[in-house]
Amino acid sequence: MSMLAAYDAFVGIVRLVFLYAAIAIAAICVFDWGVRTRRISPFNRVARFFRARVDPMMAPVERVVVRSGGLPTQAPWWSLAAVVVGGIVVISVLQLIGSLLQQLMLGIAQPDLLWRIFLSWVFSLLKLALLVRVLTSWLPISPYSKWVRWSFVLTEWMIKPLQRVVPRIGAIDITPLVAWLLLNLLEGVIIG
Repeated sequence: MSMLAAYDAFVGIVRLVFLYAAIAIAAICVFDWGVRTRRISPFNRVARFFRARVDPMMAPVERVVVRSGGLPTQAPWWSLAAVVVGGIVVISVLQLIGSLLQQLMLGIAQPDLLWRIFLSWVFSLLKLALLVRVLTSWLPISPYSKWVRWSFVLTEWMIKPLQRVVPRIGAIDITPLVAWLLLNLLEGVIIG
C-alpha cells in the first residue's frame, strides 16, 4: 500500500505544479493581452521584454487562432485555456492510472476478484470508446483519423446491428446511447 500512497503524493505534486503554472501563465497572459491590445504601453521595459520573449512562444498559438478566424489578441487566452485543459487531462489520466493500480493491487491481494476487475476494465474501455465515437461525430473529425479510429474499431461490432433495429429520432442516432445502456446492463449482470 505504500506504493499507492507514494503515487497519490506524486499526483498531488503534479496537481500543485499545474495549479502554480496556470496561475503564472494567467498573469503572463493578462499582461501580454494588455500589451497586445495597447491597454499597457508597448514601449515600456516590461512590455518590450514580453514582445521579445513571450510573443515568440505564443506565435504557434497565434497562427492557429488567426487561421481559425480569431484575432491575434486572443492568443494569450487560448494559451491559458490549453494549459488548463492540458492540466485537467494529465491529472485525470494520472488519477485513472492510480485507480487502475489500486484495483490491480486488490486483485493481487484477492485473486478470486481478478477476473471481475479485468472484465470491468473491458467494459470501461468499451464505454470510453463509445463516448469518443459520439464526441467525434459532433466535430469535423474523420472516423479514419489515427486518433479516433480505435473507438470505431472497438464499437462497430455493437453499433452496426443496433442501427438496423433502433430507429432514428429525426436526425439523431440514439444507437450509441442504447449500446451504452446495454453495456451497463450486461456489466451489472456479469460482474454484479
